[in-house]
Amino acid sequence: EHLMFKATSNHAAGEFDRAVAAIGGSNNAFTSYDYTVFHETVAPEALEQMMGFEADRMRNLILNDEVIATERDVVLEERRSRVDSDPGSLLEEEVSATLYQNHPYRIPVIGWMQEIEKLNRADAREFYDRYYTPNNAVLVVAGDVDSDTVKAMAERTYGQVARGPNLPPRLRPVEPEHNTRRTVTLTDARVSVPSFSTQWVVPSYHTAKPGEAEALDLLAEILGGGTRSRLYQELVVKKGIAASAGTSFSGTTLDDTSFSVYGAPRGKATLAEIEEGVDFEVSRIARDGVSAEELEQAKTRFVRSMIFARDRQSSMANIYGSTLATGGTVDDIEQWPQRIRNVTAQDVKSVAARYLVPEHATTGYLLPEARAGN
Repeated sequence: EHLMFKATSNHAAGEFDRAVAAIGGSNNAFTSYDYTVFHETVAPEALEQMMGFEADRMRNLILNDEVIATERDVVLEERRSRVDSDPGSLLEEEVSATLYQNHPYRIPVIGWMQEIEKLNRADAREFYDRYYTPNNAVLVVAGDVDSDTVKAMAERTYGQVARGPNLPPRLRPVEPEHNTRRTVTLTDARVSVPSFSTQWVVPSYHTAKPGEAEALDLLAEILGGGTRSRLYQELVVKKGIAASAGTSFSGTTLDDTSFSVYGAPRGKATLAEIEEGVDFEVSRIARDGVSAEELEQAKTRFVRSMIFARDRQSSMANIYGSTLATGGTVDDIEQWPQRIRNVTAQDVKSVAARYLVPEHATTGYLLPEARAGN
């Protein structure tokens, strides 16, 4: 990702960025577990120019030892500043490595320090030649353009890039079924307020049975998705014992993903009280389900979010791109609001009971360093 902003055989380093800035646009990139994204927001008349730059760096990147060494140092510094200097990020890494016993999702996206240090030009060249090809890419254009014009532009730019070798089947180890409870504890002097996070391996939209991922999405919203959620209302508002409490579910992955609940105490409340309160709300949904009112409100918020996303071309491009890159289709995206509307209260109760099993969870505790007398 970093190297893609360096020089090619046709353009100097920084020329792409300067061209985008000159027309008042923006560009950037990011990497996830399953894909890397390069994105630009520009006026329609600059679209073909951007495609030309992207097609060029897809095949003509200059990779030498000097460039590799410089960007490797940048990535190492990113890791030091974003992960190694942040106890919360360190714990998140350890929890993921414990949650996933066999799957590559246990490896952090940025990589382990000792592995980054060893990366060289041969590694970069092999990866670039194998994966940065038109037949391994998804192009998404969102905005005031028509499909015929975009297709013609793509043929004049990306169409001039030779197809790469057919990729062999990806080795995607299957995560074994979890049957034990695991804990990870990180104690750090930089921590002032303790916190915890409990996670389970659950299906993603790509691996779930019909309706399960939608039910997990709604479960996350009802249980801990904002100020109207059960966790926030019970622990933050009513009892006043939590500084934070919520959930996280990211269903757009190629393989099974994670569902997490988290919390931190307020004032004199203890971490044990928060964890007990969170566990109670999880078990209550698994046992008693959710109300019709809760479910309808959550559905409305989800469908509205898709409507509001259409106000931003970048949001729509990201939705389509991430779905297509993780095994989904355009029909999946277009039909998603209706699939959300079709979820029943029993569906939500069922996924909570099936997947949020306490005995199968991995919990991470972030604690302050003990002081004398405490």
